[in-house]
Parts: sequence; C-alpha cells; structure tokens
Amino acid sequence: MKKSVFVPLMLAGMFMIFTSCQSKKKKDDEAKLKASQELLLKAQGFFKSLPKVAENPDNEITDAKVLLGKVLYFDVALSKDNKISCNSCHNLSTYGVDNLPVSPGNDGKNGTRNSPTVLNAALDFVQFWDGRNKDVEEQAGGPILNPVEMAMPNEKAVVDKIKKDSKYQKLFADAYPGQKDPFTFENIRKAIAAFERTLMTPSKFDEFLSGKTEALNDDEQKGLATFMDQGCTTCHIGQNLGGTMFHKFGLFGNYWEMTQSKNIDNGRFDVTKNEADKYFFKVSGLRNIEKTFPYFHDGSVAKLDDAVKIMAKLQLNKDLTEEQTADIVTFLKTLTASIPEDWAKAPEIK
Repeated sequence: MKKSVFVPLMLAGMFMIFTSCQSKKKKDDEAKLKASQELLLKAQGFFKSLPKVAENPDNEITDAKVLLGKVLYFDVALSKDNKISCNSCHNLSTYGVDNLPVSPGNDGKNGTRNSPTVLNAALDFVQFWDGRNKDVEEQAGGPILNPVEMAMPNEKAVVDKIKKDSKYQKLFADAYPGQKDPFTFENIRKAIAAFERTLMTPSKFDEFLSGKTEALNDDEQKGLATFMDQGCTTCHIGQNLGGTMFHKFGLFGNYWEMTQSKNIDNGRFDVTKNEADKYFFKVSGLRNIEKTFPYFHDGSVAKLDDAVKIMAKLQLNKDLTEEQTADIVTFLKTLTASIPEDWAKAPEIK
C-alpha cells in the first residue's frame, strides 16, 4: 500500500476510535448524571437543607438579643462558683460538645448523660435525651439551676448576680426595649436560646440537596445511597437528619450489651413513668457527627464506625459489612461543616 493511501486510512481509523471513545464517555457521563439526579430526588424526599436561623414566633431573633445571648453563653457567672459556662460543656470551638462521655459540673461531679451538641439543636422537636423540655428556650434555663451542672440555687439568685455586672445594663435594655425591668430569668433563657437558634451549620450536603449533585463525589454519593438503602432513614430524616422523634434504643437487643454501658438508663420512662417509654430516647441529629464523639446518650462508644454498626444491629437487625460501614461513614462526613471563627470567641463588651 502506498504511503499516500495508508496515512489517510490510519487517520480515519484513529478518528473513528476517538469518536467512539468520546461517544462512550458521553453516554457514561449521561448515565452518571442521571443516577446522581435520581439519588438527589430520593434524598430530597427524606432530608431538607438547613435554614439560616431556627425561627420561633414566641422569641423574636434580633441582633441585640443574639449578642446578649452570646455574652451569657460564655459567662461563667451563670454558675454558682464562676467555674463553668454553657460553652464549657457545649464548646463551640469543638462543634458544640466537650468530647467527654459525661460532663463535670460546678462542683466537679459528673452528669449521667452525654452533653449533645448545641449546633442545629434548636431544630429538634424537643430538647434533652428524654425530651423533658419542648424547645431551647426551656432548655437554656435547665442546666443553670441543675445542682449537678451550674448549680445556681434559684432564678432570683441568677438574675441578681447578672444584674450586678455593669456590662449587662445596656445589653438587656437593647435586647428588650420598652421593658421597665428586662432583668428576668425568662429573658435570660430567651436570649441564650436566640443565640443558639443562629447556630446553623450547612455543609456540602446542603449544596447537594439544593441541586448541585457534583457537591458530593462518587464515594460520598455511594455512601448516601447505602445510608438510605439500609434503612437509616427510618429515624434519621429532616433538616437535622434526626431530632424529629423518640425511638427505643435496642429494638433487636439490649443496648447496654453492645455499648458496654456502665449504667442502664431508662430514657424517657424517667420523665413519663410510662412503662411503654422505657429505653426510648430522642433520635440524635447527625450533622457534624464526625466531630461530636463519643456517641449515644451516655457517650459509651468512641468511634463512629462502631456506632454505625451498633445502630444497624440494634435498630435494623442488620450486620453491616466493612464496606457498607465505610460507605455510610463516608457519607456522614459530608455533614461536617466549617465553624466560623467568631462563634468560638466570647464577645468583648466593655
């Protein structure tokens, strides 16, 4: 064959191969995009993006009230001996937790339950593991008066102590304009709650939910699919991927046998005294779960992959493979957000 004929044929062959490869790549990309869009549609049926703030019509969120709440959140004066603040157990520099199984209070005594993250907590349908408070407005006052936690003797003692600090005169007046005497325990609770209602932590998962399927890579999308397919969405749904219901911990076994818990906690039963509520706890939200170890109501499990396996076995009666566990953990890490630097700093008020 003459060279003049061979070269065009070779070029034509290369072109056909190139065109074929391009066509295959286009089809693969289209199939991948379709699968991602189907996954997105399924996910949108279970989850919702975070709001900018968790509104409460009974507690208007204003800049002045949020500032007051933040100052109070970091103030050790809310404890009996000026030893601990809200931030001590719910440290905003470590994703709203102290990473301890249980937390020490003013007198050094430990509580009996793990301190859950305050981040996004205002979205939960109730507060505390046993749901004894309806919202963060109620919850904010509990630890202050709890003898094992901040140990203040009564509401009046709290108000009198705060009122003596000159920096609070303007802060309370600005936060509650028009009130003759804004120094009340209710206003303290509402201010702290208003601040907590701003602690929303959107992550790249929210970008995915908004329609940007490329926000999650292939492994993360696989993890999301595994999370949904294995039935984790039976409980972990909504904006906070949890916090929407109570559920029995240990449908297919005793939780303490798998968690090696030192004490058996009756959960919501301690509030209602209803036998049917035994071992029921509020379902935890999963945002920032990678960072909010140790896990469960008593902080009995240190590693996230162990917690995932335990939940699958106790709640779904499934023995996850190592691959399935790793996939789910990969997805859960997409719920980790970046914490703004100014969150972790107490405001400087003169």
